[in-house]
Amino acid sequence: MFIDKVRIKLQGGKGGNGCASFRRERFIPRGGPDGGDGGNGGKIVLRVDPNVGSLVALKYMNHYEAPSGGQGSGNSKHGKNGDDIYIDVPPGTIVRELGERTVEVADLDDPGDEFIGARGGNGGRGNRRFASSTNRSPRRCDPGTPGEERHFELELKIIADVGLVGYPNAGKSTFLGAVTNARPKTAAYPFTTLAPHIGTIEFDDMSRMTIADIPGLIDGAHEDIGLGHDFLRHIERTKLLAYVLDMSSLDERPPWAQLQCLRDELACYNADLPTRRSVILANKMDEAGAAACLTDLRARTDLTICPISAILGDNTAAAVSLLRERITTPPVG
Repeated sequence: MFIDKVRIKLQGGKGGNGCASFRRERFIPRGGPDGGDGGNGGKIVLRVDPNVGSLVALKYMNHYEAPSGGQGSGNSKHGKNGDDIYIDVPPGTIVRELGERTVEVADLDDPGDEFIGARGGNGGRGNRRFASSTNRSPRRCDPGTPGEERHFELELKIIADVGLVGYPNAGKSTFLGAVTNARPKTAAYPFTTLAPHIGTIEFDDMSRMTIADIPGLIDGAHEDIGLGHDFLRHIERTKLLAYVLDMSSLDERPPWAQLQCLRDELACYNADLPTRRSVILANKMDEAGAAACLTDLRARTDLTICPISAILGDNTAAAVSLLRERITTPPVG
């Protein structure tokens, strides 16, 4: 299950109370105050783990409370600090704090990035802290302070090397299943993909490439029609856009019109998206009329076109080589 937005509650640990105690040992009748401080409460930290691909774990466990600090005790013993809690999240997690108004507080992109979601309370001071030349027997000690309680919304914007963009039933899921270890649902009707799928290709030199199959786009997506913004926000963090076009005569629009409409939708959502590095995967080349459509498309665009038949696996190796070359070659200028 792919979950890309959750709400969580974080509660930092309470600080331990300080201790009011006096040293009492044989032959030391007036040992003085020796109450130790309480331990600090544990904190809760959000941490990026590249091996986590979804927020599904936080969907079902969305309330975390860190351990409290231990109480101080006699003989100047400090209470144990509460253990910290680390919550692993995927790369590309946006953290927004909920309150009177929602505020973005962190953007966790790189492995190892951390954000302290809730700090623990401070431990209270023991009575030895209050001893002075004028107050040699203080009986005062402080209680520990409570930890922070904060509410957050986490949203995952996929970070992938390649994002597959196309209309429903263009063959994005079929291509992903043909070249990666992903197994998205495919069928002969539109909207079989309702949530993003990510596949990984591992090469002989130990490098890898991730490809995201984004749910199919429809006209008006920038106005949040259909899957709308749920589709478009995942496109923003891909390095390369691969437009998957239906080259068969079954589609109502010719391929060049599909391309133009897709780029218009992206521009209405984010003006920078159509300028991102892009290629075209001309799919369904095994269908009648596809060759003529390919010739027409070549005459109408300067983008690199790779003709494929994802369902038959034709030329998919060349498509993978093209995608890899584009994400590893620095952009010109």
